[in-house]
Amino acid sequence: MTKIPIEISARHIHLSEKDFEKLFGKNKTLTPMKKLSQIGEFASEEKVTLINSGRKIENVRILGPFRKNSQAEISLTDAYNLKLNPLPKIKVSGDLANTTNILVKGPKSSVKIPCIIAKRHLHCSIEEAGKLKLKNNQKVSVKISGERETIFQEIIVRTNENFRLSLHLDTDEGNAAGITGRTFGELIK
Repeated sequence: MTKIPIEISARHIHLSEKDFEKLFGKNKTLTPMKKLSQIGEFASEEKVTLINSGRKIENVRILGPFRKNSQAEISLTDAYNLKLNPLPKIKVSGDLANTTNILVKGPKSSVKIPCIIAKRHLHCSIEEAGKLKLKNNQKVSVKISGERETIFQEIIVRTNENFRLSLHLDTDEGNAAGITGRTFGELIK
């Protein structure tokens, strides 16, 4: 049995440097608060507000480093609460074609950026992928045992030399499986 660490990815924002400057002002930069499991990635001190149809979600954390394109990643529950229409598509992070836009408010101004519900995915280094006989974009399943035993299917394998083995689920998926604290799943190919 191959144990896969599970991480719950709460709502967050990835920003381009250009959009960050619009929201926070010129000569500002992201302030790292906490390193994330993936090499070079971090949660920043900076937060923004998501706005749609008079509804808001405040204190949404920005993740760094800057990206080429901005995107918001939320759960389906968040999308319902924000009354987004059309609902954001479930997409692999970075696939921003035909997406719903959302208004993001910072301390200096606001910008509209693409908004998605991130497809569940398995981060994997090239070396880990080789050991597990996995390929980039392959689909796998992971079983999570416990009181709310669940098998998540259609998990996209994403490989990169800087990735570390970790299954990323959103908060809705984590809640459905009853995940609290450090949890591992069993890889099913």
